[in-house]
Amino acid sequence: MRLLVTGADGFVGRHLIRRLAREGHRIGAGCRPGGPAADWGAVDVTVIPLELTDDASVRRAVEFGPDAVVHLAAVASNPEAFADPGHAWTVNAAGTARLAEALGRRRQSGAGEARLLVVSSGEVYGDGPRAPRRETDPIAPATPYAASKAGAELAALEAWRRMGLPVVIARPFTHTGPGQERRFVLPAFVARLREAAAAGARRVPTGNLEPVRDLLDVRDVVEAYLLLLRSGEPGEVYNVARGEGSSVGELFAMLADLLGVRVEPEQDPSLVRGTDIPHLVGDSTKLRRATGWAPTRTLQQTLRGLVDAEAD
Repeated sequence: MRLLVTGADGFVGRHLIRRLAREGHRIGAGCRPGGPAADWGAVDVTVIPLELTDDASVRRAVEFGPDAVVHLAAVASNPEAFADPGHAWTVNAAGTARLAEALGRRRQSGAGEARLLVVSSGEVYGDGPRAPRRETDPIAPATPYAASKAGAELAALEAWRRMGLPVVIARPFTHTGPGQERRFVLPAFVARLREAAAAGARRVPTGNLEPVRDLLDVRDVVEAYLLLLRSGEPGEVYNVARGEGSSVGELFAMLADLLGVRVEPEQDPSLVRGTDIPHLVGDSTKLRRATGWAPTRTLQQTLRGLVDAEAD
């Protein structure tokens, strides 16, 4: 197959590219022009400049002629989206609309049909009951990031209804793994714990440790995306989740134990977000029934993989 991966130079994109290469696919790696060079290892890819805010750039990218597209490119963090909500909407929602429109027009012209997997976020559910969220639950995004992701879903599904573009929506919950940037909470914890150990410090600054999150290994998330490309039903939404929750404080303690560091967390007001969802756990029954997917790495293995990667 010919596959186009947008955001191929990002955290999940790098894992996905390497996974696709093992299956022998022809890969188009959509990367933002001027960004840092991506490390995909010894993988043969066609690098495609892609700027989601530029309609001409998006149209050129789909000329790669993909059979399927995994749309990862986005403003991908809450702090970045809070800094400029309008930009988050322009990239995440309007950018998805541009991509879906270009693929839909290609389909209508007879040039070829591409299946589009849009990667959204479990954060679109917003605050709610302390129970695993289902795809039938209402969405109530509570941050600019989550709202822009909900907008991306709407844009893609509109193209499915209007132009017949086969669109599948994935809503991944929290995931981590080797290569994730330290601006995200778990790699940041690992870095601060190592610094505390080196300095002999007894306290480590943290944000709010009470929120409960459903944590997956990025490699299991990538497998879910591949299965959805093959078996996901167009027009449907699928949660990608373990189905179990751990508090951020529990995750901090597990990482400290893995590193052999005896410290106490100390809340730093500058690290506290006022919009943290208290409980965000997903029900992935729909995904499992449709594809047979199940996570292969335990929570402990996921955290161990993150710690080992950060030691390199």
